[in-house]
Amino acid sequence: MAADITDFRQLMELEPHGTDAHVGVSPSYPWGRVYGGQVVAQAYVAASKTVEPEYRIHSLHAYFIRGGDFDEPIRYEVDRIRNGRSFVTRRVVARQSNGAILNLSASFHIEEDEPDTSTVAIPANTPNFGDLPNDSDPWTSLMDRRLVTGHFDADGEPSLEPDFRATAWTRLVDDLGDDPVMHAAGLAYVSDDYPTEAVRETHPLWQEKRDGDHDNLFNGASLDHSIWFHRPHDVTDWQLHDYRGSGMVGGRGLAIGNVFASDGTHVATVAQEALLRVARPRS
Repeated sequence: MAADITDFRQLMELEPHGTDAHVGVSPSYPWGRVYGGQVVAQAYVAASKTVEPEYRIHSLHAYFIRGGDFDEPIRYEVDRIRNGRSFVTRRVVARQSNGAILNLSASFHIEEDEPDTSTVAIPANTPNFGDLPNDSDPWTSLMDRRLVTGHFDADGEPSLEPDFRATAWTRLVDDLGDDPVMHAAGLAYVSDDYPTEAVRETHPLWQEKRDGDHDNLFNGASLDHSIWFHRPHDVTDWQLHDYRGSGMVGGRGLAIGNVFASDGTHVATVAQEALLRVARPRS
């Protein structure tokens, strides 16, 4: 049976299950499968349990292999690939009774006293979260979201031409204290919520029927998901997720975007490839 999850920390609680293996549970989701961001976050938490705290996650790369069943626990098996002086590498395979559902590689880096620079910024004219209505999805009570609608040109001015972007302010609602693992897991969790929207913006059917019902127009899923963690961030504070779709081929589309703290700090870069097949009547 699906678990009764009331807060994010509870969702990230993993039970030890043998050497370098942990088991997590899921709430139910209306689309019938486990939310990919949950599996990525739990896999990262499992990996972090084998890493000394002075090493912080700097990147993870995940492949979604098959949809997970939220009525069944998920077993996370960690492989200690390498322990280096500066970097630590882990691989995690998430399994259920039907086989592997996710394969994740994670790299951790010790803090180094080196220059800190950034060349990206929040797009000009992006509305502040305080000026937008709440548009949180009803499938989770763990996250707030406020959508940025409309299109902008290269200078940030309003435009009638599509820019193939999907942008939203989001945050987790639960107090996570000062645990950096929980905040990185929270960023992984929320980062899977919106990239597919940017992929959808590039699909000609969506351009034609922009006010259509996504679930009736497409059959799809996330294929893979990557995050580069640039700077620490309190994921319970508002952050802007700004993704841009790069087109479709063979049913696959890629979205790449940036995550910014509310003060404009560049927190992370995210890339996701999604599958969007045009829904066809069943014979």
